[in-house]
Amino acid sequence: MDTRMSNFALQMALNFVRNDDELGPLFASLCSPEFPAATMETLVLKLGGQLLRHWREPGGIDGVFARFVFPTHYTLPDPPVSADARLCALLTQDAVDCLSRLPGALLGNIVSRLPVKDAARTAALSRRWRPVWRSTPLVLVDADLSPATSAVSCVLAEHPGPFRCVHIRSFYMEEFTGLLTSWLRILAVKGIQELVLVNSRWPHAIDLPSTFLDMVTLTRLYLGLWKFPDTADLPRASLFPNLRQLGLCSVLMETKDLDFILDRSPVLQTLCVEGDLFQLRLRLVSQSLRCVHIIGSFEEIFVVDAPCLERLIHSEGNKGCTPDATCSKVKIGRAPKLHLLGYLELDPGNQVLKVGNTIIKAGTKVTPRTMVPSVRILAFEVRFGVRNDAKMVPRILRCFPNVETLHIKSGETHQSTGKLNMKFWHESGTIECIRSRVKRLVFHGFRGGQSELAFLKFFFESALVLKEVVILLAPGFTSIEEVHSRLASLGSTKRASEASSVLVIGCSDPQGDYIRSFKRGSDISICDPFEVIIDANAFDHA
Repeated sequence: MDTRMSNFALQMALNFVRNDDELGPLFASLCSPEFPAATMETLVLKLGGQLLRHWREPGGIDGVFARFVFPTHYTLPDPPVSADARLCALLTQDAVDCLSRLPGALLGNIVSRLPVKDAARTAALSRRWRPVWRSTPLVLVDADLSPATSAVSCVLAEHPGPFRCVHIRSFYMEEFTGLLTSWLRILAVKGIQELVLVNSRWPHAIDLPSTFLDMVTLTRLYLGLWKFPDTADLPRASLFPNLRQLGLCSVLMETKDLDFILDRSPVLQTLCVEGDLFQLRLRLVSQSLRCVHIIGSFEEIFVVDAPCLERLIHSEGNKGCTPDATCSKVKIGRAPKLHLLGYLELDPGNQVLKVGNTIIKAGTKVTPRTMVPSVRILAFEVRFGVRNDAKMVPRILRCFPNVETLHIKSGETHQSTGKLNMKFWHESGTIECIRSRVKRLVFHGFRGGQSELAFLKFFFESALVLKEVVILLAPGFTSIEEVHSRLASLGSTKRASEASSVLVIGCSDPQGDYIRSFKRGSDISICDPFEVIIDANAFDHA
């Protein structure tokens, strides 16, 4: 196991096992005095033994991936077939087979929604059905087959193509690498459109066969838990001329490898990079990208030149995972259509924002060169109990003068540096976007602290065009009476906008999964992916 993979495995153990209901106690026992000399490798190997037992239980692989190995469910698309769909050919004696009379295109549509095993069996129904499966673009999910390896090989060999969608994510056999090379070659020759390829042999490092680079027909590609092949000596010709959606889930790669993919995907519109890829700098240079969703900790996220980019979503699900705990950087260069940005972290010790050539600090003088006027939806996290963090709020907001929807997440403060009052916010001066632009404020993680209330009062007094404020409660409130008590002082605040309303809602998603959902973030039909589903216990506080 190389150093990078060893670090990767350790971080996954530390971040996901601690909070797991079943594996958490195991982790605690391994860290007990009975194991004073336990090394990082030993912890991972011991946990691995337990994981293998979970792995082989019914549904174990999906459960382990979702709960422990890596939350790929945030990124991976759902299979296009219905798990509940089953083939049934029983007819009563006097029944009329109306289904077989349907046009061939409709029959193909029906077959494509069945698990591949049942889809292939339709050829035995009648002469009318015999050619349907072979003439329908293949949909293959390996979880529907048993034994999977031989069955997948058989299906790929028998079907003439093209392949509409193939999900391969359930293998941990020793012969998998050799089989995979063969499978990828078949997919490239017969024409594959959508591919989900997950390495289930974690934490063993497996090089992704370079043959996957030959699949020029791909339109969607999702890779999980691989070591990316070295791209240094590969030809400069376009590799993925039709690729529109790319998801990389804990793929060990270097910056140059991602640059290589972006440079050779001329119509790529959506990109998701998920996982703590140590020392990886994301340089976004693309004439076609519209949505970029980044989940995890990265050394640098640099929008160099992305003229079509509309959304940049950063969900840092595993803070502090980088081995050297370095400060991450978010740089915004040329992105004239950037409409939605978040979550920024207003903690100068953890994250730095750079607009153009200027690093935004508490004392930075905002000029037109440090502004991003295209952003209409902005989200950031700030610890109101930490004065230096709170000082960043006015500066950040002045960099985005046309924000209309503002999401603020109140970060947890373990060591307060003093409560902030109204004087603190008044001394910061007029914030133009609050005064004349923001129509909607969503305040996430409200705990009822005095510093939070002081900001909300300042906001109400300043926002002239405000229409709605949604206050999302942090866990811990025990009654509606307690909520009313914490918010009572807001009732006497004079509002600049008399038409504004306040809605207080319970915490329906304490883990913030909606923020990490690539499916949600990349869906352009969802105007605001940071929005939360309103809890049934919501109540007006107008």
